[in-house]
Amino acid sequence: MTGGADEARWEEFGRLLRSLRRAAGLTQLQLGLRVGYHHSLVSKLEAGLREPPVGLVRRLDAVLETGGELAAAVAAPRAAPYRPGFPADPTLFAPLPGADLTAGPEAPDPGLWPSRLPAEGLACPLHGNAGCAVSDRGELPELLDSAVPHTGTAYAEPELLHGLTAVLACLIREAFQRATGGRVTAVEGLARVVARWAAEIGAAGRLPYGQLRLAAQYAQVAGRLRMERGQSGVAMAWFGHGLRWADAVRDVPARATLLSDMCTLVRLDGDAGSMLAYAAGIGAVDTRRRWTATLSGLYQARGHALAGDAAECRRHIASARRKFARLDGRDLLEAPWLAGTEGEMRVDSAIGGALRDLAVATGDRAAARRAATVTARSCAQVPPQMRATRLLLTLRLADCWACAGDPAAAVGLAGEVLEEAVRSRESMVGAELRGLHIRLDGRWRDLPEVREYRERLLDARE
Repeated sequence: MTGGADEARWEEFGRLLRSLRRAAGLTQLQLGLRVGYHHSLVSKLEAGLREPPVGLVRRLDAVLETGGELAAAVAAPRAAPYRPGFPADPTLFAPLPGADLTAGPEAPDPGLWPSRLPAEGLACPLHGNAGCAVSDRGELPELLDSAVPHTGTAYAEPELLHGLTAVLACLIREAFQRATGGRVTAVEGLARVVARWAAEIGAAGRLPYGQLRLAAQYAQVAGRLRMERGQSGVAMAWFGHGLRWADAVRDVPARATLLSDMCTLVRLDGDAGSMLAYAAGIGAVDTRRRWTATLSGLYQARGHALAGDAAECRRHIASARRKFARLDGRDLLEAPWLAGTEGEMRVDSAIGGALRDLAVATGDRAAARRAATVTARSCAQVPPQMRATRLLLTLRLADCWACAGDPAAAVGLAGEVLEEAVRSRESMVGAELRGLHIRLDGRWRDLPEVREYRERLLDARE
């Protein structure tokens, strides 16, 4: 077996160990104590940096009650060696879109700064576990200065990765909750910083595992910010870079969520074929993960709805519901946004969107009424802080009623949020508003309530 294949094998073992440890509810420290090893070794094993001793594998299986899953993973043959894409792959660090940084970005709001990284979402890209400490916010300018001119010089590698992850978490909250468009520059500039850092490490012959995982996260946020502003070309470029970086370190959750974003982007263009291809790609990322199968089914349902294929749309909706009902603890560690009420809201939102799209494509009013029922349920579950989501779903619900042949209900719902919708800069909100206007103006243009709605819309735009 080649060195490249060995490296990939232990990276795969590390990801499995991390997933099993999290499912057992243990920290690295707790697991290390139970198997008689220092937690730093557990960290190295999960990062794929060490080959596990045979005796330790058996103890890990016993403590985690895996039924020998880790031992089987070590013993399983590999069909082909894995050859990392650096430094030979010329596309891995191809020119990046968007803005660059010549100096560190403005320090985030102190109220948003975490003391430790979370267990999910933006967890540590190096260790992937909860509880990694973050430097004090007061040290942030020095930390970022060390990253921008020449990465990794003033701080240890884990400390810098933790700090840059915390910065991204703050930028996400500021950009999406407070609509501060200027944060696009900071996100894109730091994405370039992390990519340059990864390139330096790759050129030295070492796997930049944490750097590329973090770069993929920055690329995804940059793409989402651009997508929300209607800049689909730049958004797709960022998503493409994020996919390459996620693939280079075999980051399954990042690959699945990036493909999900690409589905959303091509759906806004009405491209059913591309959407179906990306949606199938989500399911192919890892057939053992139910959460990726759930996402794949939901996006395939919307793709078939755009194409007017009612039978396939409904088949994938039913499949996604079954997979969603069977999500387990391991799934929810990687996709916490599918847990509980929020997860139900997201699934209902996607199903309601698919049925509405199907009604638009086929004129099926029964599908539109089912879409209204599901969308209303989703809208009722939206947390108060997700105002943009509530706005989008309210407009979609209005459109469902327009497609179902009830313009009065559509106008009544849309009228409640009309001014807010016109002010919104988000492309998906704009798409919902345009679709609703097409349905109302095309079928019921001369109705008094529709004329009044149209006048209010013109006043709001002025």
